[in-house]
Amino acid sequence: MEISQKRAADVNIRIMKHFIALILALSSPLAFASAQPEIGIDAGSAKARVSPLHHGLMTEEINHCYDGGLYAEVIQNRSFNDDEKKPVHWSAFPSEHSSKLTMDREGSLNASQPISLRIDAEKLGGVANDGYWGIPVYPKTKYKIRFFARAAQGGPKVLSAKLVGDDGTLYGKVRIAGVDSSWKKFECELTTKDIKPTAKAKFAIVSEKAGAFWLSTVSVLPPTWKDRPNGMRRDLMQMLADIHPRFLRFPGGNYLEGSTPETRFKWKETLGPIEERPGHQGPWGYRSSDGVGLLEFLLWCEDLEMEPVLAVYAGYSTEGGRINAGTDLEPFVQDALDEIEYVTGSIDTKWGAKRAANGHPGPFKLRYVEIGNEDWFDKSGSYRDRYVQFNDAIKKRFPALKLISSIGSEQKAELLVNQRIPDVLDEHYYRSTDEFIKNARQFESYKRGNQEVFVGEWAAHEDASVRPWDKGSRSLPPTPSMLAAIGDAVWMTAMERNADLITMQCYAPLLVNVNPGAGQWRPNLIGYDALRSYGSPSFYTISLFAKYIGDEVLNITTYPEGVHVSATRESKTGVIYVKVVNGTGLDKAACIKLTGVRGTFSGRQLRISGDNSATNSLDNPTSVIPQESSLADFSECLDLTLLRNSINVLILNPKKAEQ
Repeated sequence: MEISQKRAADVNIRIMKHFIALILALSSPLAFASAQPEIGIDAGSAKARVSPLHHGLMTEEINHCYDGGLYAEVIQNRSFNDDEKKPVHWSAFPSEHSSKLTMDREGSLNASQPISLRIDAEKLGGVANDGYWGIPVYPKTKYKIRFFARAAQGGPKVLSAKLVGDDGTLYGKVRIAGVDSSWKKFECELTTKDIKPTAKAKFAIVSEKAGAFWLSTVSVLPPTWKDRPNGMRRDLMQMLADIHPRFLRFPGGNYLEGSTPETRFKWKETLGPIEERPGHQGPWGYRSSDGVGLLEFLLWCEDLEMEPVLAVYAGYSTEGGRINAGTDLEPFVQDALDEIEYVTGSIDTKWGAKRAANGHPGPFKLRYVEIGNEDWFDKSGSYRDRYVQFNDAIKKRFPALKLISSIGSEQKAELLVNQRIPDVLDEHYYRSTDEFIKNARQFESYKRGNQEVFVGEWAAHEDASVRPWDKGSRSLPPTPSMLAAIGDAVWMTAMERNADLITMQCYAPLLVNVNPGAGQWRPNLIGYDALRSYGSPSFYTISLFAKYIGDEVLNITTYPEGVHVSATRESKTGVIYVKVVNGTGLDKAACIKLTGVRGTFSGRQLRISGDNSATNSLDNPTSVIPQESSLADFSECLDLTLLRNSINVLILNPKKAEQ
């Protein structure tokens, strides 16, 4: 019995030693790391090539994206065409009794500007414009002023242009002499005083004696991006540059089609001096000045080093207007051929010469042309025949171009074009964050072949019960929250994992004027008023994804539940970029394990995180922005803590390989 007790004691001691050894082993950093969920990345060979055009921009005239937004013009209704009965956004100045305003259709400037504004002024009377929810006034800044004027016999020969605060403060003034009875163009500069920036201001033109005078096409521009004479707003262009875009899809979606064929984007009417552009009614409830015309789009591409992706009107408009294929469609096909020639033709061609006359002798690079926009809304099913007619004409004249069908695989199979095989299919996705998460593996089921995919519009919204096109969405903030940014990031990891198939992709809508009544859709990537601008959490997410992307897609072999991952590599440098999205409500520990490579890596982590409702605004523009930290050197396994509701971009730099 004593021997049995001794043996039992020995067994207990051995068990205790093993237990202690197990506890010590599990408590070591190495054991803890190996027990963590693993994000496996096969870096031994590339899975596919990343399209060099993967990230881009898409805009259209919605939410005052151009007029009252990106286009630097500060005068609203500069040609007095926004309302047939009254000069909206213009008022008598300095008081309602100082002058009488009349819409005049007699003796107009030209056929493109059929209305002028007659001002019957008392002494020092005139007219003022209130801009797009205010006129932005910056200190010690030169404003370029252009307008046409004429006066009645005995009327004022000298006018004054002023920037004036709503409280009467004079911010700047310039006198213009030489007004007479014939239309003349006046150009001058007004320099503001050393004042505090404000948008509570008006632009006024007043006479220095009593009498009648007329105005047409009044334009005021602050300094523009790269000092273009009819250019873009500097702060917004800088934000677009920060997205690192490779292409621009233009002139947009519904804006291309118009509500009717007559109100489509007529590119030929957007060329030349602004006084020769009549403007047109847009599909989103307000009139477009066409200050951003075809050449401005192309110069925008040039200034941000983007490729143009040109969309041509294909015979269908949003309210159901349709041009039948065949003889009726021929003028529209020819119009598309002319437009392509304007973009790409030499100065020996008719439209290439027109482009040179507009100030740009050299042709622009063009590889992709889209035929129409969202033609699945055409319930007649006529798109197939219309597409074929455009396809055959364009391929015959410009065989190197790749043509994009506006109906993609997210639509019913019976709607897809099958008489010809489009080079690219355009697919649009406006989904809730939950829906993007649910469909994160969608593209992995696509067949690889001769067709590319262009995700020409996509954006996450927070709640599937309140869609962007629902009226209820207009009561929500105009830009997305952190919850939507999570959905956007998940969708981008899905597209990046398939960046060989998805040639191009772009978020939409891009821009919104956040003043009440200015927007028609949400969410939008960038918000602004007349003076300020800010990026949403999704803006910073897209900027990081676009900046840190290689040219090779790496295969993700393992990943924890609830985590979404993509990885690319720069083939020349070996730098690996890993995007990891933790959309769960829990912090997660994970080990990033690289296989197929040897050596040590160092790097950085850029993280965007916050509560679901966290967002940015004009008053709080940096509530949600990337935070940067360094990563410890590692060889095979990098230990990470992924914060809840976080978007993580890892830049992994290879050090000298171990010998």
